[in-house]
Amino acid sequence: MATQTKLIASESFSEQVRRQGLPSTECPCREMLKDVTSPWGILLLIVLMGEVRRFSELRRMVGGVSEKMLSQTLKRLEAHGLVHRKSYGTVPPHVEYSLTPRGRILGERVEALADCIDTMLPDSLDARRSPPFAQTRLS
Repeated sequence: MATQTKLIASESFSEQVRRQGLPSTECPCREMLKDVTSPWGILLLIVLMGEVRRFSELRRMVGGVSEKMLSQTLKRLEAHGLVHRKSYGTVPPHVEYSLTPRGRILGERVEALADCIDTMLPDSLDARRSPPFAQTRLS
């Protein structure tokens, strides 16, 4: 069964969602959205906007991610054509990661979202300290 990712060519994804709801669970766009918006996917796109990075640099810069999860996330982003992996075939292994042109386009939008969140953060923290959230532990 073929799935459609774009029903009306002149309509953006967000316009389609507002008009008819989210695409079916079989739609490939759901998989990409899940991988890109995962906690590690978002952070990797931001970190890779700066420059080419090695695996150990990415792990250190992102912080809190296991080697296994970092490797899986990079493979998923690479499968979507967002991350380029270059292996030099040396011992010890030397592998570098960078964003593809498509990855940079998406990375710019993710950076804009992160900048917006950063701007709103003081007000958000104040709101969390006010009732009814003051009594609730937020993590």
